[in-house]
Amino acid sequence: MYYVYILRCEKNFLYTGITKNVERRFKEHCDGTGKGAKYTRSHKPLGVEAVWEAQTKSDASRLEYRIKKLKKEEKEAIILKPNEDFVLETAENECIFKRIL
Repeated sequence: MYYVYILRCEKNFLYTGITKNVERRFKEHCDGTGKGAKYTRSHKPLGVEAVWEAQTKSDASRLEYRIKKLKKEEKEAIILKPNEDFVLETAENECIFKRIL
């Protein structure tokens, strides 16, 4: 199982990533050991805003890509809807990502 997450960072910036373990990954972003993303080294993470489940890494990558293409206002809107899953339509099928946070 993979997870796609959105972090809230300093100055109200948002960061989106993929992991197999959200808690561990958040700690890596925060601890300053260099295991976090380059972005979160210069924009300190404050908390996890949203998390979705994906069955495969490929599905998680597609969802991450789609979220990263959204405008900040659109990301804020999906953060404010904690009970809504994310539906990603492709040419072949429709993927539904269950929101768990």
